[in-house]
Amino acid sequence: MQPWRASTAGISVALRVTPRGGRDDIEGCETLADGRAVVRVRVRAIADGGKANRAVTELMARALGVPKASVRLLAGTTSRHKRIAIDGDPAKLGEALRKLIAAWPH
Repeated sequence: MQPWRASTAGISVALRVTPRGGRDDIEGCETLADGRAVVRVRVRAIADGGKANRAVTELMARALGVPKASVRLLAGTTSRHKRIAIDGDPAKLGEALRKLIAAWPH
């Protein structure tokens, strides 16, 4: 099961975020207790005033090579579990995300 869904405008990605994680990084994929797949993301920013959310969207934009304006938070503003939308070609974005996740040792 993959943690993203394609749409006509791009993809939506389920994330599990660790704020104050010491570094900004994408740490692969994880299956939650309820069976949902998520991308694990760690950011240095604290979860205060939306700083961690901004860091997450900037990290995902940089990692996937899209403009920051193409990444937006759909759900989970105050939660570790978030859903983001990334605008662009769904096939290219999905493949780029697959490569990022595969690069992380499980």
